[in-house]
Amino acid sequence: MHIAVVGAGIAGLTIARQLQTQGHHVTVYEKSMGVSGRMSTRQTELGGFDHGAQYFTASSPRFKKEVADWKKFGWIVPWNAKLVTLDAGKAKAAGQSGTRYVPVPGMSALGKQLAHGLDVRTEHQVGAIEALGKQWLLSIRASTVPVAATAGPFDAVILAMPADQAEPLLSVLPPLSKQARSASLAPCWTLMLGFQHSLDLPYDGAWVNNSRLGWIARDDIKPQHRAGERWVCHATAAWSVEHLEDDAERVKEKLSKAFHEATGSWIQPIHAVAHRWRYAQADKPLATDFLWDAKKGIGACGDWFSAGLDGAGKVENAFLSAVALARTIG
Repeated sequence: MHIAVVGAGIAGLTIARQLQTQGHHVTVYEKSMGVSGRMSTRQTELGGFDHGAQYFTASSPRFKKEVADWKKFGWIVPWNAKLVTLDAGKAKAAGQSGTRYVPVPGMSALGKQLAHGLDVRTEHQVGAIEALGKQWLLSIRASTVPVAATAGPFDAVILAMPADQAEPLLSVLPPLSKQARSASLAPCWTLMLGFQHSLDLPYDGAWVNNSRLGWIARDDIKPQHRAGERWVCHATAAWSVEHLEDDAERVKEKLSKAFHEATGSWIQPIHAVAHRWRYAQADKPLATDFLWDAKKGIGACGDWFSAGLDGAGKVENAFLSAVALARTIG
C-alpha cells in the first residue's frame, strides 16, 4: 500500500519505519522545518536547548528492547543527573524512577536517526483529507509554494500528531474524530536561559513546588552537550493554560523571575527566550493503543494513547502506539 504519515515526531517516524519494513511505500509529511516533534533541540549561538521532552524512561519489554538497540547504536546514553525537588528554595533529593535516557548530542538527534531512509517532506502542512474513491488525497501547504497543493492518492493515512490537531483532519470519519476530541493535551510555556558564568547550583535538574515553574534543568550537563551554562525551564500546566495567549516577552519576564526565586540565584542571563508548546503533555489519554478504521484506511497514533502504560505523554507511549498500529495494518 501507499501510505501517508502526517507528523514526524517519534510516533510518526516509528510507524513509518515499521510500515516501510513491512513492505509498504510510505511518505511522511511534517509541517516544521525538521523532524522530532516535541523531542526538539533549539540551536543558538550559545549551544543547543532541549526545550521539549527532557529525557525518557523505559518500562515495557518491547520498548526496553528498542532502547537497548538505540543504546548499542550510540544514539542514546543514560543521563545520570543529580535531580532534586525545590520548595521555597530548599532542595531535597528526588527518588530515582529507573534509568533516564537522552539522545546525543541533543534530544532531536534520535528523530534524525529514525528519519534516515524515509521519504520525509518537511515544511509540508496537511490542511485536509478528502476521499477519492476508495483512496485519499491530502491538501498540503508547503513553504515554497504559495497555494495549496494536492498529494496522493494514498491507500491509507496515519495521523501521528496531538489529538487536538488530529481531530479536525479526522472529520472525514466522525466516529474517529469524536474519539480524538475526548483526548486532550495541556500546553507548556518553556523558558530558555543562557548565562555567561556558572550559577554553581548543586543539582542538574529539579521539580519545583509552589511556583509558576514545574521543572528546571541544566542542559549543558547532559552527555555530549556543548559546554556553557544553559537552563531549560518548563512552566506548570495550570500556569501555561492561564497564560496561554500572553505575549512571549511578558512570559519571559514572569518565568525568569520564577527561576531566580526557585534557585536563589539572581545572576542575569545573557540569553532568554520563551517558547510556547500549545500541545505539550497528554493530560486526558485514550485508554487504548491507537485509532484505526481498517475499511476506510484512516488511523491515528501517538503519546495521547495509554498503550498499556500508566498515564500518557511519554516517548514510550508514542513508540508503543505506533508499533501496535503498524502491526495491525500488517
